[in-house]
Amino acid sequence: MTAFLIRRLMQAGLVVAVMSVIVFFGINVVGNPVDILVSPEADQAERARVIREFGLDRPVWQQYLLFLNGIAHGDFGRSFVHGEPALKLILERMPATVELALAALLMAIVVGIPVGIYAGITPMGRASKVIMAGSILGFSLPTFWVGLMLILVFAVHLGWLPSTGRGATASVLGVSTSMATLDGLAHLVLPALNLALLKISLVVRLTYAGAREASQQDYIKFARAKGLSERRVVGIHLLKNIMIPVVTVLGLEFGNLLAFSVVTETIFAWPGMGKLLIDSILLLDRPVVVAYLIIIVLAFLIINFVVDALYSALDPRVRLRDAGS
Repeated sequence: MTAFLIRRLMQAGLVVAVMSVIVFFGINVVGNPVDILVSPEADQAERARVIREFGLDRPVWQQYLLFLNGIAHGDFGRSFVHGEPALKLILERMPATVELALAALLMAIVVGIPVGIYAGITPMGRASKVIMAGSILGFSLPTFWVGLMLILVFAVHLGWLPSTGRGATASVLGVSTSMATLDGLAHLVLPALNLALLKISLVVRLTYAGAREASQQDYIKFARAKGLSERRVVGIHLLKNIMIPVVTVLGLEFGNLLAFSVVTETIFAWPGMGKLLIDSILLLDRPVVVAYLIIIVLAFLIINFVVDALYSALDPRVRLRDAGS
């Protein structure tokens, strides 16, 4: 286990180092933020002052070294637009994005896994065919269109749910969350459903494939022949053996939910990191964009580590291979 942790940490450090180079130099060759930050009527002296203030007069490699030095001290730089630390701006909006991603992931798990298993163990049933056709529809519909339709139906015509904003929040363990208030939960339903629709379809199809294949295996037939109840056969023997690919996909999709919820956050005016990223890109606010991308890389690394740990819990063969290495 110790060798496994050391190997993973070394791989994570290498990934972060490579990504920091790609992200920093990639962002710094796009556009000139001075053109946006300084009025076109400003004279050369004013432009020179702004360039010096933001350190843009230095060579890119020197800016990168200063960036690394700042990261070592927990400083990702100051926003060109807001004048505040980039990390602070992101952390202020991170709880909103995390709770939206968690709500969407929970919907995908609660709906996708049971529905996919049911369709997989009864593949020729009419309900299973409807479920699989619906999963294809979930893949096909554009997220922005679904979001607008959800607002039109449930907020405008029916008036059941609010259409925009995060709603009332409460502090839980020092973190502000809308999941702790009824108003916040009401505001969370539509954006989470919009974000979860594609993930539900993905989980349904993945679970369907695994359940259909596993239901034909000898250990499932033997369990049924022993007279075990269908609930025990499915809930213990079948479910555990199909969960590894599901866990893999759910882990990666949670990272995608954190990183790519921009469309949903924009449609529903959700004050998360995605909305901040779009605004920062439009204003060429380089420190915020770079800090956001580095944090997303770290989030993916943490998620992958958790997925690997879950592998060991679900499949003893993984633990044996780790012990052998």
